[in-house]
Amino acid sequence: MPPVLRPTDRSFPATAPTDPAAPRAILDNDWSAFTALTRMTDHWDRPGWTPSHRAYYWMLLPRTPDLTALTRRCQQHLVPLRLDPIPDDGLHITLSKIGNRTDVTPEQVAGLARTVAEHVPRAFTLSAHPLTGSRGAVRYSLTPWTPLLHLHTLLDAAARHHGLPTARPTAHFRPHLGIAYNNRERDARPVIDAVAELRTLPALPLSIGRAELVELRREGRTYRWNLLHTAHLVPCTPAQPGRPAAGPGSRPPSGPERARSGGG
Repeated sequence: MPPVLRPTDRSFPATAPTDPAAPRAILDNDWSAFTALTRMTDHWDRPGWTPSHRAYYWMLLPRTPDLTALTRRCQQHLVPLRLDPIPDDGLHITLSKIGNRTDVTPEQVAGLARTVAEHVPRAFTLSAHPLTGSRGAVRYSLTPWTPLLHLHTLLDAAARHHGLPTARPTAHFRPHLGIAYNNRERDARPVIDAVAELRTLPALPLSIGRAELVELRREGRTYRWNLLHTAHLVPCTPAQPGRPAAGPGSRPPSGPERARSGGG
């Protein structure tokens, strides 16, 4: 059963969809929240993000020619708005922040990667839907949310097991895939109107087979990262006679027991 999603002004949309498994509920909720905006904020106005700042995150990094082509098409349509387009190799789905580099030890990072690798869920497929937005970005809606919520719950439990309080609980997680960042305070209506013209484009399937632990930094008005660890999800294989299909891994240990050794 998916976790209960709770309203919070720290996330966008603040209110979760009525059913995280239902594409229409997700799409309507994302679009309703975006079209209710009157102003958009500068995504880059974030205290603490100095040139030397580094932070650890779990991300999904979908890379397909179809995603690149669709994203470029959407970005080209938005050029008159002078947003900051996300480069092809910068597309990402943020799962969870682990912590700042100054607050997390290399041993904690390595231990976290081992624990997650030992408890990964089954691989899954998402759909990326053009197009919606938030207070500071333009982005795809993602459906369904249920496998992402399951993965986030696992990552959150693994982080707590290693003494790493995550920045955002699963109850406040709002999955999305950004394509451009807003770089100044502005009236939201011109952006909403331009994005609305792209909403007839078809959704794109995304096969998700791994989660990446990265060290994130900012370079000008884009995000870059160093890849530290990869957690390969359990492949989806058809069930053989007498054998069940591969299923989700077990929840990471929540008590003080030591994690088994394993690959990162």
